[in-house]
Amino acid sequence: MSDRKRTAGFYLLAGFFGLYVLFLYGPTITIAVLSFQGPNGGLTFPMNGHSLHWFANLFQPQMVGDFGGSLERSLLLGAMVMATTVVVSLAAGLAYRKRFKGDTPLFYLAVASLVVPSILVSLGIGLMFGQSGLDTAWYGSAYGAQLTWTLPFGLLIMFAVFSRFNPSYEEAARDLGASPWQTLRHVVLPIIAPSLLGVALFGFTLSYDEFARTLLTAGEDNTLPLEIYAMTTNITTPVLYALGTLTTAFSFVVIGSCIAAVLIIQRRRARRAA
Repeated sequence: MSDRKRTAGFYLLAGFFGLYVLFLYGPTITIAVLSFQGPNGGLTFPMNGHSLHWFANLFQPQMVGDFGGSLERSLLLGAMVMATTVVVSLAAGLAYRKRFKGDTPLFYLAVASLVVPSILVSLGIGLMFGQSGLDTAWYGSAYGAQLTWTLPFGLLIMFAVFSRFNPSYEEAARDLGASPWQTLRHVVLPIIAPSLLGVALFGFTLSYDEFARTLLTAGEDNTLPLEIYAMTTNITTPVLYALGTLTTAFSFVVIGSCIAAVLIIQRRRARRAA
């Protein structure tokens, strides 16, 4: 180990990094702490006791609105967007391994929605449904609006994955007599499985947290972000913090599950290779 002493610059940069982490996670930690206020507690410090009172009130519809329904809709919508993002991104990644006519304009068209303000996408889709005589709904117009946000990310990830994919694995499978479907199922998909899980995680979390593209396309039934926004106008108790704490914990559970799945897949691949 080196015996050199750390310079003042190191401590300066370490302090700056600490302030950055505090700025990044401080609000989340504050909300988590305040959600454990006592029954007579308020929205600010100092805390008036400690309890799970506001978590219990969270599941009372007469106090916080349709929390259960909005959560269910967000989960279903997130699952729909996730599945579609994975399938379309995988198909596009496979298609773009070879050049075809019109591939460049199609690529720019696919990622163009990333630079368009989200609220304009929501407004445009809402107007399109209205002019077509169709009702906006979370499972229709909001579903399409969120795909304009998740698909470009999925496409970019899969393009990066296949740009580094070694085609010799597929050639070896074909030499052994595997059909194109068998090569895809038993060779390509197991290798890119961690990346597919990453695309799935992107698709679900971006949909689960999306607000702007859902605002004008969800129709009469709110998703969870819209319900939380509505709550901020009439809820003045720490029950709002309790909801934020639970949704944050749920996000960490989803991320942790995906990381665990990736590690399991990698270990199985390592055992097979050994």
